[in-house]
Amino acid sequence: MLKLTDVTVRFGAFQALNNINIEVEEGELVVLLGANGAGKSTIFNAISGLSKPTVGDIRFLGESVKGNSPDRMVKVGVVQCPEGKKLFPDMTVQQNLMMGGFVHRGKKTQLKNSLEEVYELFGILRDKKDDSAGSLSGGQQQMLAIGRALMSKPKLIMLDEPSIGLAPLIVEQMFSIIQKINQSGTTVLLAEQNANAALKIADRGYVIENGAVVLKGSSAELFNNDAIRKAYIGA
Repeated sequence: MLKLTDVTVRFGAFQALNNINIEVEEGELVVLLGANGAGKSTIFNAISGLSKPTVGDIRFLGESVKGNSPDRMVKVGVVQCPEGKKLFPDMTVQQNLMMGGFVHRGKKTQLKNSLEEVYELFGILRDKKDDSAGSLSGGQQQMLAIGRALMSKPKLIMLDEPSIGLAPLIVEQMFSIIQKINQSGTTVLLAEQNANAALKIADRGYVIENGAVVLKGSSAELFNNDAIRKAYIGA
């Protein structure tokens, strides 16, 4: 479904990504593990069109999407849920969700169906649909950010550090929701520092360090790798 081949991204003299090779098959849940600043967000930005690769190619559903604009990527079915949520705090929950469905503007039935699906997944958002996004708790804001991304009915959703800053109980709930999204048919590419939780729900993973892939394997292989356990799981 998604294939990155030798993707390199530079910002001036700084090389943020170095020959990244990643594949995601349709229906998979794949995790990118790495510390803050490792390059995970830059990989997402390159895929979504926010950063332009200097070298390499990005293909989605067999077609090259290198150089596509972010709005074009949403139209072809790739949506990024960014780190830090990036909500519109003064707008209501429902207004934020409707912003995520802009690709369906003019299609009232599609928008209504997408909105209902998000409310079915996140019941608390239905209860708070008229509240401002800024008034929500951290966990509720993350649910809203994911719900907004789902409004466009993506084929592939990229979730950037969805557990960051959340209480342990909410983290567990968040990963359960992510797994449910994947099981419903949406392919998921997940960037996470919480390797313990992420590897429990992922099919495969890649370890990113200093803008390069240093290790890849099944979730079981990575979970049982001593170096990974010491660096990211603490055991």
